[in-house]
Amino acid sequence: MNWPLRLLLWVLPALLLQSCGSHLQQKTDSNLIGYTETGKASFYAMKFQFRKTASGERFNQFAMTAAHKKLPFGTMLLVTNLENGKSIKVKVNDRGPFIKGRIIDLTRAAFAKIGDTRKGIIPVKIETAK
Repeated sequence: MNWPLRLLLWVLPALLLQSCGSHLQQKTDSNLIGYTETGKASFYAMKFQFRKTASGERFNQFAMTAAHKKLPFGTMLLVTNLENGKSIKVKVNDRGPFIKGRIIDLTRAAFAKIGDTRKGIIPVKIETAK
């Protein structure tokens, strides 16, 4: 087999896979526009510091990140405390929370920006953000 044909047989599938992947990502991102959810937020215990998250990142209590059950990793969310109106922008990098009735787990730092950590749980609205 001559080299131009071999090259074509290697390059063509790679280009097809790349175009399919970017299309799927765009479709997923457009499906998230306008996504909102209300429920309860909590924050991670200190024992999780530096452990790997479901996305593979190391957990950092001082980062503005969160766990959500189904939203894609990297999704930016605006989390608003429904009691005081304060908001924080966080990035989804983990899965959870795994306690019934809770929709999001925040880092301690993110939670502290919008609520009192002594409460432990606050009512929130989450919505996709850029």
